[in-house]
Amino acid sequence: MSILKFDNVSKSFGEGTAKTEVLKNIDLDVKEGEFLVLLGFSGSGKTTLINLMAGLEQPTKGSVTFKGKPISGPGPERGVIFQSYSLMPWLTVTGNVRLALDSVFPKMPKAEKEEKVSHYINMVGLSHATSRRPAELSGGMRQRVNVARALAMSPEVLLLDEPLSALDALTRANLADEIEAIWDTEKKTCVLITNDVDEAIILADRIIALNPDGTLGQEFKVDIPRRRDRMEMNHHEGFKKLRAEVTKYLMDVGIASKSDTSRNLPNVTAIHNLPKAQADVKASQSTRTDKYLEFSQLHKVYPTPKGPLTVVEDFDLKLEKGEFISLIGHSGCGKSTVLTMAAGLNEISKGVINLDGRGVFGADPERAVVFQSPNLFPWLSAKENVAIGVNKVYPKASQSERQDVVEYYLERVGLADAMDRPAHSMSNGMKQRVGIARAFALSPKLLLLDEPFGMLDSLTRWELQEVLMEVWDRTKVTAVCVTHDVDEAILLADRVVMMTNGPQATIGKIVDVDLPRPRSRKALLEHPDYYSFRQEVLDFLEEYEHGAKPKAKTAKAIAAE
Repeated sequence: MSILKFDNVSKSFGEGTAKTEVLKNIDLDVKEGEFLVLLGFSGSGKTTLINLMAGLEQPTKGSVTFKGKPISGPGPERGVIFQSYSLMPWLTVTGNVRLALDSVFPKMPKAEKEEKVSHYINMVGLSHATSRRPAELSGGMRQRVNVARALAMSPEVLLLDEPLSALDALTRANLADEIEAIWDTEKKTCVLITNDVDEAIILADRIIALNPDGTLGQEFKVDIPRRRDRMEMNHHEGFKKLRAEVTKYLMDVGIASKSDTSRNLPNVTAIHNLPKAQADVKASQSTRTDKYLEFSQLHKVYPTPKGPLTVVEDFDLKLEKGEFISLIGHSGCGKSTVLTMAAGLNEISKGVINLDGRGVFGADPERAVVFQSPNLFPWLSAKENVAIGVNKVYPKASQSERQDVVEYYLERVGLADAMDRPAHSMSNGMKQRVGIARAFALSPKLLLLDEPFGMLDSLTRWELQEVLMEVWDRTKVTAVCVTHDVDEAILLADRVVMMTNGPQATIGKIVDVDLPRPRSRKALLEHPDYYSFRQEVLDFLEEYEHGAKPKAKTAKAIAAE
């Protein structure tokens, strides 16, 4: 039986030349008791669609009905959980949940309210935190309060608008499992908006893609038996097949090749690659033997009131020239600490980092960094932001040659039509494209990427990963990428280096990713060895989950594997 229905619905904002069509000709039936997932790129109208279901927006054309009656506004039968927590900061966990009951059921007896509040707080695992206020809660705990508050209103339909996107990967997975358990226990109808394919498959009875032009795309039935364990899914042929189908569809409709360029890169050499520069700077404290990049007995120690705290210890790693390494591990394991020491932005406490025959000291454009936030000058254009570094590292090149370098890399990352746009008017994805172009334009000896796509939605990440791989394939710059995303780590790297939990974090395991290059996400998902590499990384991360500290292997044992 249909509980929510869209009949030829379109939604636009603005009028005349300022009119923007967000949703077009949507026909959709949500069945009672089902878990429906709407999956699509940012800007494809997912949130507008759920706002229409919630009654927070009205369609420009067509009708949206709940049990056959037009939706004219919000109602308690449709509970909404948004991406942002929207909690009252002065109220406790109990107070925030009770507030919802007070507004929806003002005549409910006090004892019944208290029992209901307690029931749903227990259901989301917050019975130990009832007296805490939002400022005292983690992001995952705040979102649990949101879930409890929505459930306390006894809605017939639960509408979830990317409720997990602001959370770290582990918290996100745990809360997704809780939402599925609640759906199963409470027999609610659920509609989830997400951009995460794995999350969609784990939770959904049915997945519907939302195309970038605001139309509904392909529908995918999820016939995998519940409950779906994430680790077991890695071996499930149905999961692998569906994952590849959904990924292929989304990439085909949403990721067009944007890196074509008619420009040629001028024959200019960065100052740090000139032979004289190499000879003038002698190796210092070097223990380098035969590798292009070497981390040797690297330690990072911070002073604390309780004494020295060793964050990273005995980090030993050697890289060939042109090798791409992914560095992965749980939060707090020192990944970014290692990267910032390699960048010269964080002092080395003990040990040495050698690059191309000399020790690393201080920041230098020979080591280009792409951070999670691209840190652009907001008042400058994309072209001007990239030109700052280019003008510094190509002092002997002409102005036109430097301009060609800037424009070549901006075209490569898909910004041919946005070179003159100021950074403040760009989306996060566009800003990160500028950051990637800026790094490659320096012609660095070492490219350092610190969670470069961590602030972006899953599908925008896919797009920029393709861009990064395409540009890297042309330059073959030696690269180290810090990430928490298992698929990203395998997709990008020649080797995945896994770190143990901190403090005193070190290398726990290294996996050689023997997969063909050039790589694409679609091709890798179909490769027979892909999921075995994925399982190795997942097994390691599971071993170290929840802060556990299994005994790490010695560097000698790792090298022998």
